[in-house]
Formats: sequence, structure tokens, C-alpha cells
Amino acid sequence: MGLWAYVLYLAAVYHPMEIREATDSDADAIRSIAHDSLNSSYTSFLDEETIDEAIEQWYGESFADELADDRTRFLVVERDGEIAGFSQSELVGQQANTGRLLWLHVDPDHRGDATGVRLLVRTREALLQAGADAIQCFVLADNEGGNEFYRAHGFEQAGQRDVEIGDETFTENIYVESDLEDDGEWGAIDELTVDGETIYVSYGEAARGTRAPFYTAYRSEDRRDRYAWFCGNCDSIDNAMDAMGRIECNNCGNRRKATRWDASYL
Repeated sequence: MGLWAYVLYLAAVYHPMEIREATDSDADAIRSIAHDSLNSSYTSFLDEETIDEAIEQWYGESFADELADDRTRFLVVERDGEIAGFSQSELVGQQANTGRLLWLHVDPDHRGDATGVRLLVRTREALLQAGADAIQCFVLADNEGGNEFYRAHGFEQAGQRDVEIGDETFTENIYVESDLEDDGEWGAIDELTVDGETIYVSYGEAARGTRAPFYTAYRSEDRRDRYAWFCGNCDSIDNAMDAMGRIECNNCGNRRKATRWDASYL
């Protein structure tokens, strides 16, 4: 295993993440992460004053109202009890059947350790569970890293729109899922190194767990050889499914209950 692969493996094993709904008490952390994230990725075309104005406008006094809105979703990622990132999404349309991921911000110190892609996956799942039948993602056209992030995880550009930030108008790229399978499953695949092995995690094939979903992992990107279940809570493949369909992660205790009748669960 290479040095950086080993570092990422240690980060996953010893610093498991929790993804949950945001609360009023998360407001300061969300503002701080949004500020640091924008300053890290956007200062080439947004000045600091514009960023400060935008943070106050989006996450200031109106934040409590945003959290209370039934069509708005804020998810936060916690690592070791500290907020490492958040997503802001919404349901739109007359029947609230389109999910829009407006912002996905990760603390610069946690970029590159799977925080962003896991937050993307869980946000998508939350929107679908809330009734969305289509997912759109938005990212400023000038943010090269953000555009590459969506392209690398199963989305393709479908259009553009104008967005106001401070007193200026910017162009946002609109992304939609590009590789839905024939059965409607999301085909986004993530290549990871776990326990010295390269695996391919299919985020479209998930099983609900008590702490986070389990995802199907394959030995190859073509998904012909199913290998293991990948725990979305701690990034471990040290788990197994029994004959009743129960899965338990030996690393963090995440569990999936039996998928058919079992006397022990009656």
C-alpha cells in the first residue's frame, strides 16, 4: 500500500464519520465551514467582501427559517465530534419531486479523505427518500475543482443558470445524473484502497444500516465480481452477511437487520 493510500485508510478507520440532519446549534460551524471553503476555492473570482456578504445573507439570521422549511435539507458531517462539512439541498416543483443540491462545502482540512463524496451520496439518498425522482447539482462555472468533483461521481452538465452573489452575477453549471442503469440505479463508482486492496464501491447499491448504509463493493470497476459490503459509517469492509441477510460491521458495530422473517427479530 502506498503512503497516501495508507494515510487515507487510517483516517477512515480511526476517524469514522457521522452524517446527520443539521440543527440550530450547528449554525456557527456551518457559517465557518462555508467561509473557509469559499475562501479556499473561490477567491480567484470572488473577493473576500463578497464572500462575507454572501455568508451573512445565506447563513445569518435567516438560517433558522431555512432549517424549519420542509423542502430544505441541511446535512452535516461530523468527525471526532467536530463538523467537517455540510450540504444544502432542496425539493422543488409543484409536487416537490426534483431534488437540487445547491451547496456542498467541506472544511479544507478534510478534503481528500472521502468526506465530500460520502456527503454527496447521503444527500442524494435523503432527497430520494423525501420524494425526489430527479437530482440536480449546482456549482459555479469558475470552480474547476467542484465541476470535476461532480463529473467524477456520476453527473454530467445539462445546462447553466445565473446566480446572484452579493452585488454580482455569476454563472452556475447544472449537473444531472449521467449513468443511471436500466433499473434506475445510480451507477456512481468510487475506487478506494482498503486493507491494502483496491475495491470499487457502488453507491447505487445500498442497504440501510443502523448508523449508515452499507454499499456493495466489487473487485473490478465493471462490477462483475461482487466482493464485500462497504460500511458507510467507518469505511471498513470487515463485515459479513449471514443467511438471513443480516450485516454487522466488526469495526464500528453498524448493523443491517435480517431481510426476511427471523424468530430472533419477532
